[in-house]
Amino acid sequence: MKYYYHEHLLGYERVKSEGKVSWGEIHGENGFEDFAARKLLEIALPMLRFKTDKPKALEYGCGTGPGACFLAERGFEVDGVDLVPIAIEIAKRIALERNLAIHYEVADICELPLDGKAYDLILDSYCLQCIVMDDERKRLFSAVHARLNPDGYYLIGTACMDAYHERLVRNEIVYDASTGIKYNRYGEEFLIDLRTGIVLLILQEKPAEYEQVLYISGMWCLLNRRHLKPQALHTELEAAGFVVMHQDSGDFICTKSDS
Repeated sequence: MKYYYHEHLLGYERVKSEGKVSWGEIHGENGFEDFAARKLLEIALPMLRFKTDKPKALEYGCGTGPGACFLAERGFEVDGVDLVPIAIEIAKRIALERNLAIHYEVADICELPLDGKAYDLILDSYCLQCIVMDDERKRLFSAVHARLNPDGYYLIGTACMDAYHERLVRNEIVYDASTGIKYNRYGEEFLIDLRTGIVLLILQEKPAEYEQVLYISGMWCLLNRRHLKPQALHTELEAAGFVVMHQDSGDFICTKSDS
């Protein structure tokens, strides 16, 4: 099982069992309309220009579909993908209740084929932070670049190493003798490599089902997040073939550099 599966499987099982309709509701947000990338979309959409009255949009890591519904209600033809079947099940039900013709599929964005339907807008609503490894992020960006129309837009809302996250970094160092990496304690349950922004979740015991479990200084740890500084993510996006039109901390509006 890939490191990013289990958290999201359990999270959406909880969403369903508690009768909720979004990931945000189990993390202190108010409801379906109060989704993480809403502010980004509200800022971005008036700035964007499309050549068609019904632009094609893809939201990957769509969860139960709040971002996808937001776009569909504003005239977009929307596809949504998420790796958790329960999330897609709920998303389909909500779209039906709202009379929205959104096409949803269960899929892992890191495995998205380079060829296929092209889009005028691709949205990442706090999915990128969960993709930790360099090779996976490169595959994700390659897929987005390949499936984005030449005059299309790539919108990213993600957590970065901002002032809030910097306050979580503790001075206590945990040394991994096998790699020579020095981690800082990060909040109560995590370690962070400040050079790369890679965050590890400290586990109570070694779980057999995970890939990429690390044993560091007597602790089992699982890859969890990638919290880069905003400028570092800006540089990563440029290296992947994108131009950053607008940036506000972890909110990005990008185009393709060859457009």
